[in-house]
Amino acid sequence: MDKYVIFGPQGSGKGTQSELLCKNYGFVHISLGDIFRWQMANHTKLAARITRIMNQGLLVPDEIVEEVVHARLEEHDWNWGFVLDGFPRTRPQAEFLFENWNLDAVIYLDVPDDVVEERVMKRAATLQDAGPSFTKRLDDTPEVLRVRLREYHEKTKPLIELYEEKRMLRRVDATQPVEAVFEDIIDLLKLAKPSTFA
Repeated sequence: MDKYVIFGPQGSGKGTQSELLCKNYGFVHISLGDIFRWQMANHTKLAARITRIMNQGLLVPDEIVEEVVHARLEEHDWNWGFVLDGFPRTRPQAEFLFENWNLDAVIYLDVPDDVVEERVMKRAATLQDAGPSFTKRLDDTPEVLRVRLREYHEKTKPLIELYEEKRMLRRVDATQPVEAVFEDIIDLLKLAKPSTFA
């Protein structure tokens, strides 16, 4: 049973690589963003708690995030393993994860800020071209994106240090094409190459 965390900046391809790993190896993709979106769409009690916190201009505290992840992992529907995407985001969250589950590796999709900006701006332009049903996200402006990236690096530094201390970090050059990134990941994780690429 393989247990991985995948992380990287916006536009690094976390979702794509998580899906490829899951399709090819039978892992379960556990995305914190997807869980929160489901909670909001279904107007759960947790969604109400999160909304109250966010309306006060506060970040969702570690305890709530940990509670959500713990509940999801306790479902034990990941017979072959899981790929965690969007969690942990802080060092305390990572320490909580290590205390409760034996992780095998952490995949870091390394992309320079200028490439992130180029990708995100391109994606925003594509969405706008797709018609009025798509709206441009507020963070898809160069100025706001730069602030988000600066904050991301500040929060990520302690995480990277922790993963390096535990010798779990696997850095991947995510500026390459999708297939090349995926091949690097499976090499670093020492996974058997799939006979066909899903």
